[in-house]
Amino acid sequence: MIELYTAPTPNGHKVSVTLEEMGLPYELHPVDLSKAVQKEPWFTAMNPNGRIPVIRDREAGDFVVFESGAIMIYLAEKTGKLMPTDPQGRSRVVQWLMFQMGGVGPMMGQANVFYRYFPEKIPAAIERYQKESKRLLTVLDGHLKDNEYLAGDYSIADIANWCWARTHAWSGVEIDDLPHLKGWLDRIAARPAAAKGITIPPRAESAEQIVKAGQSMVVR
Repeated sequence: MIELYTAPTPNGHKVSVTLEEMGLPYELHPVDLSKAVQKEPWFTAMNPNGRIPVIRDREAGDFVVFESGAIMIYLAEKTGKLMPTDPQGRSRVVQWLMFQMGGVGPMMGQANVFYRYFPEKIPAAIERYQKESKRLLTVLDGHLKDNEYLAGDYSIADIANWCWARTHAWSGVEIDDLPHLKGWLDRIAARPAAAKGITIPPRAESAEQIVKAGQSMVVR
């Protein structure tokens, strides 16, 4: 059984979608970011960086993995799903996963901060991160013009990028001029496992009810 410690964010959804796509049963532990639960000692004992998501693999001697991309690779290699095993195929998936980890996620995350949350509106910062987010989404659009998915078959690379790209409007980035990206977003959204994965964990009120009921719930 996999224990999943997470919250309803794009990085959290990367792992919940992956687990759903793989059909793995897991025990859900919602983490309340608004109360800084991820900074508490019991959590930083699993992830010294104090960030979600984290998994604990009970079948592997309670092995703990943090960082969303590392978790996705671990699960893919554990199950043999959503990533090829040949070196070139695996590399193609990892390249697009790193594209999200190093570019799409950080840039859209900063766009969110300055566009949505920062107490002072700084136009130069908003423009800088929105423009870079749009540039990265345009890179995806260009690649998807001739490819149904990012690295051959549907893979963890698609999941990682999709969980962020689907939130473009929250970053203040429009994609009406990126038809190939839009088609890819729709293809993945139509997958039942992806649709379910982005509802896990439930939003605040429901997650709080889960925590009060006993700190966890088994999914599947």
